Amino acid sequence: MALPGLTLRSLFASFQHHPTTAAATNGASLSPSPSLPSPSHLQPSIRFKPKSNFCSAGRLRSSSSAVPAALAQSTKPIKLTYLEGNSWLWELGGVNILVDPILVGNLDFGQPWLFDGAKKILKNFKLQDLPDLDCLLITQSLDDHCHVKTLTPLSKMLPGLPVISTPNAEAILSKLFKNVTYLEPGQSIDVEVKDRGMVNVCATAGPILGPPWQRPENGYIVESGQSHLTVYYEPHCVYNHSFLQNYQADIVITPVIKQMLPAFTLVSGQEDAVQLAKLLKAKYIVPMKNGDLDTKGIITSILYDVGTTESFKELLSRELPNVRVLEPTPGIPLEIPVASVVS
Repeated sequence: MALPGLTLRSLFASFQHHPTTAAATNGASLSPSPSLPSPSHLQPSIRFKPKSNFCSAGRLRSSSSAVPAALAQSTKPIKLTYLEGNSWLWELGGVNILVDPILVGNLDFGQPWLFDGAKKILKNFKLQDLPDLDCLLITQSLDDHCHVKTLTPLSKMLPGLPVISTPNAEAILSKLFKNVTYLEPGQSIDVEVKDRGMVNVCATAGPILGPPWQRPENGYIVESGQSHLTVYYEPHCVYNHSFLQNYQADIVITPVIKQMLPAFTLVSGQEDAVQLAKLLKAKYIVPMKNGDLDTKGIITSILYDVGTTESFKELLSRELPNVRVLEPTPGIPLEIPVASVVS
């Protein structure tokens, strides 16, 4: 069904996807740190190592390759800051990564009469409030991930900012940024920041937003170069089981509440999130509420949720009672000590 000037497919990134599996967790949250780092926009010395067609990040490891306790104690904690919607700021292995940012204006896909979404908590958060950025990560090509109203001023502020993206967003990003690497599922690249650290970013297969022959959007497995701990992120809880079965992730960031239109799943979760956690042998699940916005417009009258975070925890506890759920507070870094992950 087409709507004037916009199709449902172009508005909601994944209504044609077919979720296969997913995972979530159960347990108490770790204490968040009090605030974001102080804002600054000097770009450090950073380089991309050539991308590879082989993903090493998150490959299944034997117990003999576990992170030594002494290293775990000396390594900085992982910091995950939820910026509402699909937006994140991560500090992994000394590298600051901005993910799918929506920080300028609302989310409206260019058709606010159809859908208009505003953040509930971080209403006044601005680009100038960001810390030093080392990398921008884009999962999908649609406006709720590749937000032109945010990326345009960000590119003027940091024109040389390294970007890692799905190839589907090339038409947008090529006009804005000078240093973009497009990863197909199965490809990876190292991001190294001088005197601070390195991460490896591996692309995984996400939702297909169109006919079956169209290339999928991206999820990512990001591995810290020092601790070798991994974070998996895909914002619709859609993944390729065959691809992920050879990987593991210590921390899985995923939706756990389903978002539905009549006859269509826009965002998966619940039992699919549980299966994702099982597949990746996760130790922590960080649930995101990407549908929790102040919304208006025609589409909101037929958009509804299935499940809650609490019902997800119940499902998770039955199958993976040792996996912990860490619920983020928007704008406050969620700190996960490396020692707690490897213990």
